[in-house]
Amino acid sequence: MARSSDFVPALGWRSLTPLYDGTVRLLTRERRWRGAFLAQISTGAGETILDVGCGTGSLAILMKRAAPQARVVGLDPDPEILARAQAKAEAAGVEIEWRRGFARDAASLDLQVDKAVSSLVFHQVPTAEKRAGIAAMIDAVRPGGEVHIADFARQRRWLMRTLFSVVGLVDGRANTRPNALGALEDILGGTDPLAGEANGRFATPLGEISLFSLHKGSDDAALAVT
Repeated sequence: MARSSDFVPALGWRSLTPLYDGTVRLLTRERRWRGAFLAQISTGAGETILDVGCGTGSLAILMKRAAPQARVVGLDPDPEILARAQAKAEAAGVEIEWRRGFARDAASLDLQVDKAVSSLVFHQVPTAEKRAGIAAMIDAVRPGGEVHIADFARQRRWLMRTLFSVVGLVDGRANTRPNALGALEDILGGTDPLAGEANGRFATPLGEISLFSLHKGSDDAALAVT
């Protein structure tokens, strides 16, 4: 069972959690990168999709609306945020399953997952959890399945690095700095070199958000999605 001390609450403090959706919408130019990420995922009818670190459910709701016949499951360790996600889904008129757990638990949910996705999660966890979470996402999907990640990754320019330092004040510099230096690219590239190459990058007032994807081959080897 997850304890509140084991994860960073939305915006760093529980008192700020109600402001999370508005902050993400404004300060990450959410519509641009989220729309591109949704197109990359390409949710299909009949698929089972696991949203790892689902937060308030924004991506899960978009995926369910895009493919009403898909089974969408949201996973997050924060019970308060899951309650908000459920309320949002009910208000949107979509049915989504919510599970409590960490990214590292993705492969132990007794699900046949076609796609495992994650957005704005891995920059706020320790490096060991980044590796464990991504490995669990890969393990969770069936052979032929896909993994999709959108997050603050390598900050290629001085301005983006400077802007992203603000995120470090909230989510912890020890967690965010490895991402700025390319930790996600290194972890994904260690699985397959092409998987460590971003499919798209989006400059935001908080730094650059990158999109990644990989395909799990029938021999259990992960191959980059083209």
